[in-house]
Amino acid sequence: MSTELYKPAIGFTCGDINGIGPEILIKILSEEGLINICTPVVFASTRLINFYKKAMPDYPFPVQNVKDLTKIFAGQINIIDCWEEDVQVTPGELNETGGKYALQSLLQASQALKDGLVQGIVTAPIHKKNILSNSFAHTGHTPFLKQFFAAQNVVMFMVAEDMRVGLVTEHLPVTEVAKNITKEKIIAALRVMNDSLKKDFGIDKPKIAVLGLNPHAGDEGLIGNEEESIIKPAIADAKRNNLLAFGPYSADAFFARGSYAAFDAVLAMYHDQGLIPFKSLAIGNGINYTAGLNVVRTSPDHGTAFDIAGKGIADATSFLAATYACVDIIRRRLGYAEARSNPMRKISRRMLANVEDERIEE
Repeated sequence: MSTELYKPAIGFTCGDINGIGPEILIKILSEEGLINICTPVVFASTRLINFYKKAMPDYPFPVQNVKDLTKIFAGQINIIDCWEEDVQVTPGELNETGGKYALQSLLQASQALKDGLVQGIVTAPIHKKNILSNSFAHTGHTPFLKQFFAAQNVVMFMVAEDMRVGLVTEHLPVTEVAKNITKEKIIAALRVMNDSLKKDFGIDKPKIAVLGLNPHAGDEGLIGNEEESIIKPAIADAKRNNLLAFGPYSADAFFARGSYAAFDAVLAMYHDQGLIPFKSLAIGNGINYTAGLNVVRTSPDHGTAFDIAGKGIADATSFLAATYACVDIIRRRLGYAEARSNPMRKISRRMLANVEDERIEE
């Protein structure tokens, strides 16, 4: 089967059951074209989905309850009951219940992905405080997935149609950022991003811009020395290892002038340095992708939004974009693997493309 026609099984977590996760999940599952590109598998509970569906009559869709993941229904929406008990749902409330069942959903979806029973997962938002427990001692999805799938290095990769931003550090207090910027971490992030851009996004020779840490990228050492002592040497080492890395660039001017458009990706030093401009420019269409895993996981680029939970007004655009991206990345990885195992296949595609170009010119 052509990779363009491949319809993978995609697992969906519900996120915090009191946040907007279940609502935006229902909205995307009601999209008519969804089952034409994948087989959705929802890791939650039928009761939870029905609770939110009652308040959202404009978003109907049929479901199949499945107890055995080896027998999911292709071309239909499948629900796996991750818990049987009747749970009190209180939209908009931050409580232990929301975190407890968000974790059950995430653990079962992740295990199904590890076992190959689904080919990718799209995770709804969790709240970092109430999901924290002995089973989840992490600051978010990214470090959890790194540990769960035993990955050596991962990058929180924010992706929109014309912009991709990776992070050296993620959810750290600002006071901890500088001491966690090292040459080794920068090079590791560049390697993960370079590999992901090739196999996940189909870019043969990715160019990556690297931002500085300090205002004006340090002004040649006048405003901090991390650029001179850490970031520039990391970029130089990356180039010696055939990575097309450039910089460091001053973050404010870089985004304000649209310089990001000249690169395939941008590596930011810390969370807000990368995510504030990304979310401002992506305007709701951005997603979060965990690069560096041997599996595919995407998510929307926003949080639980307790202030609007249960009101039916949450925007599902980013969640839908994350779903399409999950399918696209799975297909690209298959195409990349096929091309690597059969180089003639890649050459044939290029030759066919050249023939088509000639026909157009004629």
